[in-house]
Amino acid sequence: MDYTEPQFFRVMQYAARADRDVVDMVSGNPDWDPPEGLRDGLRDYAEASADDYQYPPSVGLTPLRDEIAARRGVDRDRVIVTNGAGEANHLAMTGGLHRFDGNEILLTDPVYPYYAGRANFIGADISFVPVDESNRLKPADVRAAASEETAVIVVNSPNNPTGAVYDAGAMAEFAAIAEEYDALLLSDEVYDHFDYAGRFSSALHADSDHVVATNSFSKTMAITGFRVGCAIFPPEDGPNGALLERARTQHMLTNVTGSRPAQYAVLRALKTTSPDYYAACRRRLEERVDDFCAALAAAGAEYNRPDGGFYVMARFPDFPGSFENVYELIDEAGVAGMPGEAFGESRRDWIRFALVTSRVDEAAHRLANYFE
Repeated sequence: MDYTEPQFFRVMQYAARADRDVVDMVSGNPDWDPPEGLRDGLRDYAEASADDYQYPPSVGLTPLRDEIAARRGVDRDRVIVTNGAGEANHLAMTGGLHRFDGNEILLTDPVYPYYAGRANFIGADISFVPVDESNRLKPADVRAAASEETAVIVVNSPNNPTGAVYDAGAMAEFAAIAEEYDALLLSDEVYDHFDYAGRFSSALHADSDHVVATNSFSKTMAITGFRVGCAIFPPEDGPNGALLERARTQHMLTNVTGSRPAQYAVLRALKTTSPDYYAACRRRLEERVDDFCAALAAAGAEYNRPDGGFYVMARFPDFPGSFENVYELIDEAGVAGMPGEAFGESRRDWIRFALVTSRVDEAAHRLANYFE
């Protein structure tokens, strides 16, 4: 698969040009409202003094970093507020390649394409570790694939696209492999609030100085346009403290800093949003998973029921997950999904559907009619 260019836009642009109504199940943009506290924060910020319209600290607003650190059980100095999880992952990948001896990044197959695209962009060698039949990445397989050439191991839990969620034992094993081969474990935890199995555990719990955990408020608060994420690096006074120092520098040289009003609003939401908001979001997604999977079964499709995240992967009889077939679904069924081949080799016969649309039932009905 060619990861040198973004693949999502190929499908989104094709759907936008279609001569019919199309249900978008490509993008991961939540269709529900953000927390009210976020809107309140924006309203208040509009009346802030002139000083509050100037540069914030490069590493992020101090109160926001305090809040993130408290929730993650780490010192504030380890937290950098980034331009979404994308920049957080970029800082970690480039830092790992710079800090450790190897030039290889180990990725899961299937893989979120932006990981592979970023690895290509920064000139890394890439190896893929296929998941097992239950869509889970086995630590034993990661250990077998790792070598002295490995600089970074990327794990995403809950996973996009498979919906796999890794518990504390698995995360501890991934961290131990990174330590064994003197590499970095990059744990992207952006879907951590969407764990339906009760299995999720942050890699930070492994208490390893070979771990960087990244996250974002984009999915959690339904604010993908705000671009507020974070990266938590090993302590600066530890053996891999150079990762944090380099990330601060690279972040400043690339962005100078992040958006002050966006960070201010996120902080207000963190402090004022009830757990009920997040629970309601999870219930909404679980109900959509139930309905969509039932429709897939009625259509004769094979599918994975995700343990977390936004996505369901499905395989239809004699209908591989190619770009050509996805385009056919857009034209003939009016449903846009992501082809499995965009995520790698192991699930190239599958199609990924994002359930962050109120039209899930309608999309399921269209698919069932098309494949009946």
